[in-house]
Formats: sequence, structure tokens, C-alpha cells
Amino acid sequence: MRRRTFLTTAAIGMVGAALPAAARSKFRAYAGPEITQIVVHKAKRRMYLVSGTNVVKHYRIALGGNPVGPKRFEGDGKTPEGLYYIDRQNPDSTFHLSLGISYPNEEDVARAEAEGKLPGSDIFIHGRARKNRGRGRDWTAGCIAVKDREMEMIYAMVRIGTPIFILP
Repeated sequence: MRRRTFLTTAAIGMVGAALPAAARSKFRAYAGPEITQIVVHKAKRRMYLVSGTNVVKHYRIALGGNPVGPKRFEGDGKTPEGLYYIDRQNPDSTFHLSLGISYPNEEDVARAEAEGKLPGSDIFIHGRARKNRGRGRDWTAGCIAVKDREMEMIYAMVRIGTPIFILP
């Protein structure tokens, strides 16, 4: 009986490994420490997933196509700066998987309106859709992008309500 179970398990494992990347699930499991905050350093192009005071994982990132300075209005190509929260998950994102960032907040709306503009919306942490590869270091419309495989783990690790500090 043990031999049959072993052979069945081994066969399933080999079939899974032989599947093309597109056929494997993009949803991962995570059993590590709770991620209590995300810290993004725009100038360093780094994002850190933190549990308490410990960095659990860090990633190289791409930003909006005009990354220097905080986002002021829709279409400026900038990634926001400040304290926000993860406010939604999108398993059907055009960019593989994505986590929504609570931009704009009340201050962002007021700042944009004072300039007679809209603040913009739909800022996410997301993967890189195949069609966007090769468009340069910073290519998003203001989002934070990582590799698809990295986004799979981030999606599993980060919960709605997690604070995200986006620093210059």
C-alpha cells in the first residue's frame, strides 16, 4: 500500500512540474509571519514586506513612468507618496494579480481639486503583464510593479487593511 501511495504522489508531482507555467495556478499558500506593513522606497526601487520590525521579503520594483515626486493628479505618471492601505484584491487583474492601494485619500482629492484636476485612482501593486515587458525601468501609470511570480507570493502574504508607507 505504501508503494502505491508513493508512486501516485510521485506521478502527480512529475505531471505538475511538466505543466507549462500558464497551466500552473497563480494562487500560492503562505504560512509565515503576518505581514504588518509594507514599506516602499521609490528612489531605491525597493519594496519591503515587514512583520513587526523584521523584513520578511524585499523586491525590486518598477514605478510610474514619471516617478520623482508624489502623485498630484490623474495622468501625471507618478506613484503616490504617503500612508495608504491595501484595500482590495484583484485575482483577475490585467497585470496577473493585484492588490489595491487606498489612493486617493481626502488630502489627495483636495490637492487635485485645488488645481482643478482629478486625483486619479486605481493604484495597485501588480505583476508585469507580458505585453509591458521591455518598456523601460518605470512603465506603470503610477502603480508599483513586480515580477509575476513575486506577485503571486505577495498576493498570498498581504491582507486587506495592511498599511503601506510609500516613501520618496
